[in-house]
Amino acid sequence: MNILVTGATKGIGKAIAKSLDGTVFAASRNVELLKEYKNYCICDLATIEGMLKLGNYIQDNKIDILINNAGEYIYSPIENVELNDIEHINRLNLEAPLYLISKAVPYMKSNGFGRIINIGSISGVMGEANASLYSAAKSGLIGATKALALELAECGITVNTINPGWVNTDLGNSSADDGEFTKEEIIECIPQRRFVEPIEIANMVKYLISNEAKGVTGQSINLCAGLTCGC
Repeated sequence: MNILVTGATKGIGKAIAKSLDGTVFAASRNVELLKEYKNYCICDLATIEGMLKLGNYIQDNKIDILINNAGEYIYSPIENVELNDIEHINRLNLEAPLYLISKAVPYMKSNGFGRIINIGSISGVMGEANASLYSAAKSGLIGATKALALELAECGITVNTINPGWVNTDLGNSSADDGEFTKEEIIECIPQRRFVEPIEIANMVKYLISNEAKGVTGQSINLCAGLTCGC
């Protein structure tokens, strides 16, 4: 199986890419860190050029499994948001995944098999104050997942979203530092009193792309140590 993971050089994406069997294709804008992979594409998915480049790469390499992990977070009151912030966050978190799916699906259809996993966020499920751009984009990704699951259900292609809560990565920890609450205060609001580990998300991906999960599609799965259940 040919598997493409975007944002594969750090955090969740790296954990996913390193845990999977098959031929892994990695995509990122980090040139140096990508070199640890045999197959990779250097691209910035926050740009049209980067999206087009990776779209062509997907078509050339006949991708069976697409994992849309690349994303970015901005913590800002709405009155401080600029137009370029909206464009940047929306393109990276929503437009790029949809475009890449459009390029992966023709081969998946011809092969009668495909797995598409989108890495969302509980911010797209619950909303998050001062992160409206991120919440909106991730919410849109959940809606797109449901629509695409219906569209592709008869083609042997499943589409699902995993929504991590607070994750023990550089991005997760820096997001905590940027907010108004300390990491310790955040943990007090998580029922399991911990951040999720990246390998937990990787293991969920492994299940969703397996044959055992062929009946699971259109789902928005919260992997958040109980955070969406309430305090």
